[in-house]
Amino acid sequence: MPKELLFQVAPEVAAQMPLLTAHVAKLMHVSPSDIKHVAILKRSIDARQRTIKVNLKVAVYHNEEYHETTMPLPDYKDVSNAREVIVVGAGPAGLFAALQLIELGLKPIVLERGKDVQERRRDLKAINRDHIVNGESNYCYGEGGAGTYSDGKLYTRSKKRGDVDRILRLFVGFGASPEILVEAHPHIGTNKLPKIIKAMREKIIEFGGQVLFDTKVVDILIKNNEVDGVVTQKGDTIHARQLILATGHSARDIFELLHRKEIFIEAKPFALGVRAEHPQKLIDSVQYSCDYNQGRGEFLPPAAYAIVKQVNGRGMYSFCMCPGGVIAPCATSPGEVVTNGWSPSKRDQDTANSGIVVELKLEDFAPYAKFGPLAGMEFQKAIEQKAFHMAGGTQRVPAQRMVDFSQTKVSADIPKTSYVPGTTSVELGQVFPGFLTQTMREGFREFGKSMKGYFTNEAILHAPESRTSSPVRIPRDAETLQHLHIKGLYPCGEGAGYAGGIISAAIDGEKCALKCAE
Repeated sequence: MPKELLFQVAPEVAAQMPLLTAHVAKLMHVSPSDIKHVAILKRSIDARQRTIKVNLKVAVYHNEEYHETTMPLPDYKDVSNAREVIVVGAGPAGLFAALQLIELGLKPIVLERGKDVQERRRDLKAINRDHIVNGESNYCYGEGGAGTYSDGKLYTRSKKRGDVDRILRLFVGFGASPEILVEAHPHIGTNKLPKIIKAMREKIIEFGGQVLFDTKVVDILIKNNEVDGVVTQKGDTIHARQLILATGHSARDIFELLHRKEIFIEAKPFALGVRAEHPQKLIDSVQYSCDYNQGRGEFLPPAAYAIVKQVNGRGMYSFCMCPGGVIAPCATSPGEVVTNGWSPSKRDQDTANSGIVVELKLEDFAPYAKFGPLAGMEFQKAIEQKAFHMAGGTQRVPAQRMVDFSQTKVSADIPKTSYVPGTTSVELGQVFPGFLTQTMREGFREFGKSMKGYFTNEAILHAPESRTSSPVRIPRDAETLQHLHIKGLYPCGEGAGYAGGIISAAIDGEKCALKCAE
């Protein structure tokens, strides 16, 4: 059996196998030639001190042969003639639910309102270059869900929700780099995820499942408080006694459908704010204590950051931080603007961006109380629409330099940012309600006290960052995972309020599939 070791080394040692092997040999008091292989099991960076170290957990093959193995996929069964389960949505929750159903001997029928992962590219190009929003195919809707074209970060704090390693191993089995099993903050990258998502879809179809694109669900059939199937926008009826509803946090029409049919849902607090973009060199200099111009060196990755402050009784924090990344337009309907961020797998862009958001409370939605459980959604929608009009009625977004924002000063100029549709210089305090504006103005100053150099006019704020999580929760029984009042309806993933990212959504999808099998 290989020997496992835990230790710290300099970044250049961690990055070069001959140096790492020599270091391990020294620790074990053996010759480097006796070591057949050093397998890195876990890796993270410790930048708390001025001298940066890399934490490593390795398996050392000393005088024993190492044989590289591929990551096997589960033993999927042919489910062509098995009992059918409808899965609405082909994001991580829906895809992993479908794969789990096949593993359990059930036939998934996956209904996705958007296009397949290749066809989506045309619509993303249209929103970036022509400012045209396709309400059924965009950064949020389509095969793979929001994560496919907005980063593919796999880091999660939801260790208690399920088997995170199982989800990572499945990703590797479908073509992701084994590095995601090693890194403390695993990341696939927007440039690599489409191929992996396509492989998942092909596996579902290979073993008898169905995946239907451009198939929007417009009604859920209910008989005697039990699911009986769905109706699509094409007028087709698909019958099944079980329905996994995995539509994502932006499927407003589904929330409206449930409310209209008097299926119990409730407003849920979420967070809202801006997306801040800094030069990556600046974030490197802050996090690694390196010279701004000389940079971090070749052996350190682009620096990330995570920061949380309590301001005016509310949490203000970084969200979905993208080192070496870009800001993307994520509106799902004409007449609104929404920002998000993503990074390619190498994280090699010149800018770093992060959502900087403030937690909201249910009482903040009081002006929209007439909408009942959709009050939070209407609050969210109003800000997105206001930003759209203030920036000029295209996919340009309101923007302001960070220090200018804190001083209520319209920026004289906004430099070109990574947000392709462009920006319009606006006093962002006019976009948000007063309490939210004041919290962010104070919060950025507080951020600057903790991260020297962060609070700067080199940073450009883009508004709004509004789709952090679902503004609605679809209540379900903690044991059966079925809706409290509708048998056979399994609210699932981010859209139902039970996940907060790719991994937690995938875990929740698998959980719902397991309950369907029971």
